[in-house]
Amino acid sequence: MATTTRSRTGTARKTTRSSDSSLGLWLAVAALWLIFDQFTKVLIVQNYQLGDATFVTNFFNVVRVHNYGAAFSFLAQAGGWQRWFFMGIGIAAATFIIWMLRTHPHQKLFSFAMASLLGGAIGNVIDRVWHGYVVDFLDFHWNFLSPLFHQGHFPAFNVADTAITIGAICLILDEILRVRKTR
Repeated sequence: MATTTRSRTGTARKTTRSSDSSLGLWLAVAALWLIFDQFTKVLIVQNYQLGDATFVTNFFNVVRVHNYGAAFSFLAQAGGWQRWFFMGIGIAAATFIIWMLRTHPHQKLFSFAMASLLGGAIGNVIDRVWHGYVVDFLDFHWNFLSPLFHQGHFPAFNVADTAITIGAICLILDEILRVRKTR
């Protein structure tokens, strides 16, 4: 149901309750990613010391790692300024994503992607605020990765990183589907 409201300048602006509820849905998706991310990190911090690892399968371990940088430890050895830099990027990204969710709430795949990116970005910003680093703990390793990574271990990551990756994949898929639809 559409309603008309007046802004401060007196111009009429149409809003819809369904847009507000769609935005709420996508913010809830982001919140679920965030809660799952922070819950798993609390479990790791409470039960593992830095470097502790638990064998799970022949290709997966749970390990506590601190990442002072970004993806693949980018700028991890930069001297400390990168903490604030990556926090700023995360906050700017979250602000932009919320704006995108407000303007495109009915584009389901796009909004799911944005919500996943939002939950992941905020999860890693929270880590930087509380700890000064991001807590990573998912350690996948395969022999075929040995030429690329030490002993085939893909860099450890966390649930927030998973949300960001899923969000990025969904964004690419959404764009491919959008382009195909316009042809």
